[in-house]
Amino acid sequence: MNDAQNPLAILFFSELLTVEQLLRNQLARALPKGMELSHFSVLNQLAHIGNERTPAQLAKSFHVTRGAMTNTLSKLEMAGYIHIRPDWDDARRKLVTLSPAGSQARDAAFSALTPMIQEIVEQMGEDKTRLLLPVLRELRLRLGTEPELKKNHHNT
Repeated sequence: MNDAQNPLAILFFSELLTVEQLLRNQLARALPKGMELSHFSVLNQLAHIGNERTPAQLAKSFHVTRGAMTNTLSKLEMAGYIHIRPDWDDARRKLVTLSPAGSQARDAAFSALTPMIQEIVEQMGEDKTRLLLPVLRELRLRLGTEPELKKNHHNT
């Protein structure tokens, strides 16, 4: 039986895709007016890492094209949420950092999202949520390493 005929695989990915769409919709509604989920994601990562990143590094970490990241960064810069400066060591590169306004916007967005996320965790229960984390982490790692996924698939 090939994977396309595997009911478990079909159900698994159907659930994942549905959960992803529902979560994106709820998160988008909870974000402050004018902020997109992609904007929040970049601001959140910059806040988390705490230092400068190149647009290429950000694109790679979000698994998007450099063009898509450049578009997001342009919008964030216009909003005053990030600073983009030349790399003094390599004039071909730029470096991105979170601005104080970006930090405030990220914090406001995080505050808006927290009650919704907390409610989901409470409804599911902390124990069930903790059980899901290693499974989701493994799935993320497998999907994030496409050549590895294909290699493992051929070995089974």
